[in-house]
Amino acid sequence: MKTETIAAIATAMSNSGIGIIRISGENAIEIASKIFKPKNKNKDIKKVESHTIHYGYIVDESITIDEVLLLIMKGPNSYTKEDVIEIDCHGGVIVTKRVLETVLKHGARAAEPGEFTKRAFLNGRIDLSQAEAVADIINSKNEYALNNAVNQLKGKIFEDIKEIRENIIHDIAYIEAAIDDPEHINLEHFDEELIRHIKDNKSKLTKLLDSADNGRILKEGIKTVILGKPNAGKSSLLNLLVGDERAIVTDIPGTTRDTLEESININGVSLNIVDTAGIRNTDDIIEKMGVDKAKNFIHTADLIIYVVDGTTALDKNDLEIMELIKDKKAIVLLNKIDLDIITDEEELKNRLSHPIIPISAKENKGIVEFEQLILDMFFHGEIAFNDEVYITNIRHKEALSAGIDSLNKVEQSIKDHMPEDFYTIDLMDAYEELGFIIGESVEDDLVNTIFQEFCMGK
Repeated sequence: MKTETIAAIATAMSNSGIGIIRISGENAIEIASKIFKPKNKNKDIKKVESHTIHYGYIVDESITIDEVLLLIMKGPNSYTKEDVIEIDCHGGVIVTKRVLETVLKHGARAAEPGEFTKRAFLNGRIDLSQAEAVADIINSKNEYALNNAVNQLKGKIFEDIKEIRENIIHDIAYIEAAIDDPEHINLEHFDEELIRHIKDNKSKLTKLLDSADNGRILKEGIKTVILGKPNAGKSSLLNLLVGDERAIVTDIPGTTRDTLEESININGVSLNIVDTAGIRNTDDIIEKMGVDKAKNFIHTADLIIYVVDGTTALDKNDLEIMELIKDKKAIVLLNKIDLDIITDEEELKNRLSHPIIPISAKENKGIVEFEQLILDMFFHGEIAFNDEVYITNIRHKEALSAGIDSLNKVEQSIKDHMPEDFYTIDLMDAYEELGFIIGESVEDDLVNTIFQEFCMGK
């Protein structure tokens, strides 16, 4: 199939040491030969071996644009499985754009966002889950997210889904063959075998689906809200975690009137932290709006950090906060242990089931224990990436859920002693739902939507 030759700048548009222009398509080498002049004048770019690098100049109408290195990767052994040229030029914005303009002038078309990876998918080099992993690698916010995306790029999800789909299609084929040829293929007692297959497949799918919440946290970060009474030390804690004076800290209660949001990295995990107004009854209209906003953030938070002022006794404001967080995942920080503590820690333990850590935000005490506790709460202390893979894509999560639902219907049909051809309908639904994950049962519109979210040049 003939395709247009595309080109784009593959590096960030800022002054840097190097800029890369990528070309892919059947005319990539032809276009390169028109604009690249090798230092060795006897070298013919059209005849050189694949996966070689050549030194020379980009020239347009006898004008030398830049001194470059040119990489040649002939299909199918390339990222897109097409002929691919990469031009490494100096990294100035002007010169990089000028090289791209020369490539386009001599026959290439400007690539759309994600079009190189889209071609890799359409040409069968990678499946759709691997293509989406490419974007996840680029957008990784922490080491865990990066490692998980790399595992997906290696094809771990594809392998798991492919195995389950093969099991399902084998059962479908057996049932249909038995219906067509009952004299030679017997379905007697097959219900029992099919139930075992369904339970095994459901177990594997459920394991993947159960990883989705942790997968979202890996990819997007933990939605974290800091709560407490005014002057409890919430803003001091935020500044300590961020490593900068992001929040105004004073001895005056109610200094924080609105929310302040920051993203930080703790032990390789991202926290999207919201510092909120101190929760108390107030007649100040603006402060009250901040308090109401703080309460609203509780509903969508993955984690609540409840900062208790250890130098004051628990009061009705504390009791209100405790009621708000009783069913939420939370950590209680008993702050200001560098001063004389008045708060009764035993009373906190009696009223709350959440872990309590004494800290001093001022003197950085107890923070290491707090950071480790976050990992313990969300990832049981550590994440092993040797064979583990976490579902980070909402599209994958929905398809897994739909696939499990279809298998549940088959299981129910067996229990209701329905005819065997009913089984194949829901089995095929499960097969197709799982196909959406790896791109074997996906519509063109969805493919286009997915790759539009990629950066240019990838």
